[in-house]
Amino acid sequence: MDLARALSAAVRGEVRFDPAERAVYGYDASNYRHPPLGVVKPADTDDVRAALAVCREYGVPLVARGAGTSIGGQAIGPGAVVLDLRRHLNRIHALDPGTRTARVEPGVVLDDLQRAARPHGLRFGPDPSTHSRCTIGGMIGNDSCGAHSVAWGRTSDNLDSLDLLLADGTELTVHGPLPPEQRRRLRQLPGREGELHRALQDLAAGHLTTLRRSMPQLPRRGSGYPLDALLPERGYDLVRALTGTEGTCALVLGATVRLVAEPPARALVLAGYRDETAAADAVPALLPLGPLTVEGMAADLIAALLAAGPRPPALDRLPEGGCWLFLEAGGATDAEALEAARDLATAVRRVPHTAVTVVTDPGEQRQLWAVREAGAGIVTRLPDGGEAWPGWEDSAVPVEQLGSYLRELRALLARHGLRGVPYGHFGEGCVHLRIDWPLTDPGRLGGFRSFLTEAADLVVSHGGSLSGEHGDGQARAELLPRMYPPQVIDLFRRFKRIWDPEHLLNPGTLVDPRPFDADLRFPGRDLPLALPYEQDGGSLLTAVHRCVGVAKCVDTSSGVMCPSYMATGEERHSTRGRARLLAEMLRGELVTDGWRSTEVREALDLCLACKGCASDCPVHVDMATYKAEFLHQHYRRRLRPAAHLSMGWLPLWLRGAALAPGLANRLLQHPVGGALLKRLGGIDPRRALPPLPEQTFVRWFRDHRARHPEPAGARPVLLWPDSMANLLDPEPARAAVEVLESLGFAVRLPAGPVCCGLTLVSTGQLSLARRVMRRSLRALPPGLPVVGLDPSCTAALREEWPRLLGAEARPAAARVRTLAELLDDAGVDLPYLGGRAVTQVHCHQHAVLGTAADRRIEARIGLANEVLDSGCCGLAGNFGFERGHYEVSVAAAERVLMPAVRAAAPDTLVLADGLSCRTQIAQLGDGRRALHLAELLRLALRQGAARPDGPPGA
Repeated sequence: MDLARALSAAVRGEVRFDPAERAVYGYDASNYRHPPLGVVKPADTDDVRAALAVCREYGVPLVARGAGTSIGGQAIGPGAVVLDLRRHLNRIHALDPGTRTARVEPGVVLDDLQRAARPHGLRFGPDPSTHSRCTIGGMIGNDSCGAHSVAWGRTSDNLDSLDLLLADGTELTVHGPLPPEQRRRLRQLPGREGELHRALQDLAAGHLTTLRRSMPQLPRRGSGYPLDALLPERGYDLVRALTGTEGTCALVLGATVRLVAEPPARALVLAGYRDETAAADAVPALLPLGPLTVEGMAADLIAALLAAGPRPPALDRLPEGGCWLFLEAGGATDAEALEAARDLATAVRRVPHTAVTVVTDPGEQRQLWAVREAGAGIVTRLPDGGEAWPGWEDSAVPVEQLGSYLRELRALLARHGLRGVPYGHFGEGCVHLRIDWPLTDPGRLGGFRSFLTEAADLVVSHGGSLSGEHGDGQARAELLPRMYPPQVIDLFRRFKRIWDPEHLLNPGTLVDPRPFDADLRFPGRDLPLALPYEQDGGSLLTAVHRCVGVAKCVDTSSGVMCPSYMATGEERHSTRGRARLLAEMLRGELVTDGWRSTEVREALDLCLACKGCASDCPVHVDMATYKAEFLHQHYRRRLRPAAHLSMGWLPLWLRGAALAPGLANRLLQHPVGGALLKRLGGIDPRRALPPLPEQTFVRWFRDHRARHPEPAGARPVLLWPDSMANLLDPEPARAAVEVLESLGFAVRLPAGPVCCGLTLVSTGQLSLARRVMRRSLRALPPGLPVVGLDPSCTAALREEWPRLLGAEARPAAARVRTLAELLDDAGVDLPYLGGRAVTQVHCHQHAVLGTAADRRIEARIGLANEVLDSGCCGLAGNFGFERGHYEVSVAAAERVLMPAVRAAAPDTLVLADGLSCRTQIAQLGDGRRALHLAELLRLALRQGAARPDGPPGA
């Protein structure tokens, strides 16, 4: 189209108008869907200027976007061009510790600013729960707050100046409060800038009484335009007046932010109350003590967390109660922070029926805060599995009214037959709440409208605001006339018109809003499926709607999720982006060809199936499973890629090659033969093909058992000889036999050939995977614990077998143990080894199996082990070998893993239980060999030294 061509000619950054890009940018973290005309990712501020000029010429609206975590629908717009400012406009231009300020571009991620400020003992005060991915520009748009705003204020309290670009191309810098003389000088400026200041000052001067009497005064008034900032007594504070305007008045090209001192030490007081209203009633008496946070979290949020996944150990520190306040105390020293925490604890105990715990361990504090920060995702699923949605997400009232408001809000929910989990910033009267509205049923939306109307009246009756920090957007702007009188609503329109007379910037947000029950993202169709989706009622549509856009998957700083996004930085390669594309496929409008969709196939092609999202995503989106389903359906009765046949059927090819390993190795290592095999098999030519062992593990074991009969009285265990351990890398399995037999176990093998079927699952060959799994299941004797060595295979036994085979596989899956779990549960004595190691945890172990037993075993042998926060190694089974994946595979490894391996001292062991991880390390690490836990324990048994601190296994 002409617009796309004009934008491509005008900007140096990316311009995308394809269906996939429009699909993933048609959503934010709200209930709404607005596919844009296209997406521009400006390379610099000149690109922003150029894109705006083109859109102005074509009369096309523009929507600025940061991380896309807006809950009201502010980061999307129908028929608009979306400006993704996070992709490239993410530089910190200056940070001055003396003035405690920093100059930043709008796409700077908050945590990146915090990391830059931390060496100076400084930080940016506001910290929303999305701090690892939200941008400063987005925080300015919504006037974001976060847990520490009770101490350090909102975003608007921490800004010095804003560099603005208006819709007509005018540029200006606005500041905070100004004395009268400076305000007069602004009126006298020539051209558009002077005209703007005159219009704004006249707007305020002509309505002083209205602005003084009709704008509620409370810490968390996040609804409407903050026009009272224009009052003379407020100093004509344009920074405050523009912060929270949701991108409707100007584009932010840059900002100078103010920083605050970071307390060197902190302690966390956990105060338990009977329920959330009792906790809310207690807050006013605690505020004079100056806590850094006063966050409320009720027992139903904990129940939702536990229903979705494992229990974080730090939850054991919660005292008795039905609701808890998280009261953080700071100090210059640990002792000072502890003293402040004890003062808070004393104040809490003055209220009857309370309980208190003081947490000083930083690791436990991080775990507890992680639960609170994941709240928006956790409460999307209620404890019984029901779905809950934003919409009445962050209402706020004066703190003194919070208890009363919560009681009446609970009653309102009950009258409407609705449920939700309230939590939030109790220290400033702000309540987060997701509610189980039947938004997926168009026939029941009337209840949605009636509840929100009554809820708006309820919060206004308590002197409150529809929004406390997330802004209005489409979710609440229609309700603004219930909070403000008609004169103020008219002033909002006039304020918007002064800045943006052509309504080019985010139209339909705040002024002349779209209905809050229109444009919902939920419609779609269910298609026949191969997998059960038991947690989602058998529906892939329900499964992909788990994604509510909180965007933890675009946090590139740590964790397993999402390695492909970390490598490419493309939204469509994030868990969220892929979920949106699948939703569009099921909707059938932008993505029209269902299971045959090339857009979905291309986005899923770079999914490593690491399962990181299944554990790390707050709502447990399981993209590895969705990818397997899609590939199964996409290639059903169609010719598959060569890699699906070479890598998906690898156990079969290895079994054949094992008949003549010498001949196979000569072919694999031959320059022509190896290159030909790679080409025919869809394998990247830069990958080395691993050599085959001279003897398979199963054959070795038979010889071993013939020489060493099973000892009488030993505890029998079944060692799972997975295809790779048996046919490709048998050394860890041999080591496991030696270790287990030395520790009093009798090792047995299945009655026949077995395979977990994972290579077939990961390539979407689900029908064949079921047959392989069922055959392998029949080879397992009943009763014995099944010890898996490779994490991916062990995870498949525990998770994929029940998923594909149902009830018949569950008894066997329940018997599956990792080697560490078996030894840890048995409590066997272990020799002392000592030394140092770095560990790469396999993604599937992280997501499905857990690593607590491994860490305990390592501690018992005296190993000083550093577990790398490296995420996926990048090889991910077949992924890293397939043609077209090499760059992403290597980029994932080079992010943390390979630099750490290269930096490790020669006498530092490198540990990796996953064959994929060990192969990646060997191929990229200059021959550095990683050990499996079984090999580590064999080393301890053979070389173990005297334990310096007591008897073996202590």
